[in-house]
Amino acid sequence: MSRAPTRSSACVIPLPEIRRFVVDCMMAVGTPKNNAEKLAENIVEADYRGFYGHGLNRLAIFVGEVQHSVCNVVGFPKVLKETPATAWIDGNNGFGSVVGSFCMDLAIEKAQKVGIGLVVCKGSNHFGIGSMYTAQALKKNLIGICFTNTSPLVAPPRTRSTVIGTNSISMAAPGMNADSFNLDMATSAVSRGTIEMQQKKHLIIPSAWADSGSGALCPLGGTETNSSYKGYGLAVLVEVLCGILSGGAYGSNIRMLGSFDKLADLGHCFIAIDPKGFATGFEGRLSDLMETLRRTQPIDPKNPVLIAGDREKLHMKSVDQAGGVTYTRDQLEASAKIAKNLRVKPLQPK
Repeated sequence: MSRAPTRSSACVIPLPEIRRFVVDCMMAVGTPKNNAEKLAENIVEADYRGFYGHGLNRLAIFVGEVQHSVCNVVGFPKVLKETPATAWIDGNNGFGSVVGSFCMDLAIEKAQKVGIGLVVCKGSNHFGIGSMYTAQALKKNLIGICFTNTSPLVAPPRTRSTVIGTNSISMAAPGMNADSFNLDMATSAVSRGTIEMQQKKHLIIPSAWADSGSGALCPLGGTETNSSYKGYGLAVLVEVLCGILSGGAYGSNIRMLGSFDKLADLGHCFIAIDPKGFATGFEGRLSDLMETLRRTQPIDPKNPVLIAGDREKLHMKSVDQAGGVTYTRDQLEASAKIAKNLRVKPLQPK
């Protein structure tokens, strides 16, 4: 029988405290402070935006990767091949957050010079939420796009065998008055992190999310009748741009997240585009489109039409009002266990 978390089973943790805790934990296993801070920034932003599956929920895996020597805590990206608009990068098995930030910065630099930058890397690790990197381009008034391949958790239509990842897609584009379009989505029905959070809340896993027998995640669409072949196609599209183009691991060759038997060798793809290279007035037209969509008559007046990024903005506002991120008791207990094992100060509630 499922049950939802109650107020007594949850606790509010301020953002600076989450950041402090993550840095302390990563430094306790030998991570240099600057890299620990980069990872902490990614984890905190994920929970702040409401992507709980990619936030503090992932800390134990990051710690484990370092302890099992399958992630290079001092690894830094290296440019292998470069043109004015493109670059091929070796992540040198560094933290995905470090590799991703480097690659998008390089894509931005190229876009500012020649109008577009496309950077592909191999040899990376889990990079968290894609919107971290598209936000880098957004801050420069550029369109940012990024993709990543992931562990083979998804079964294509007509099989229960997991051979492709939840391969995510993210895009950010600037509108007027600091408004923006911010898409960040898995190509599976839900991410693995969403499944994990559902389990921690003791809630039922819908059949359209995962196969109850094998545990395989479903492509976006859930079933073939509901067009899961489209989600599957998008997942392969991402794989082509990440694993195949980069020369890194791909498909079922990728290490399962949470196992430490080999290097992950993940591939990412980052694109930055300068709208000024095209028709003038991009920001105004985008804002007009977004407002048109938001003003569309909703079926239920209590649930207005949203665009990509609006849910995250609402969640961030709620976090600000609460004074921090609200974690379930299970999440707090897992963090307390990590703190005890690493002999660091545990999370301090608000």
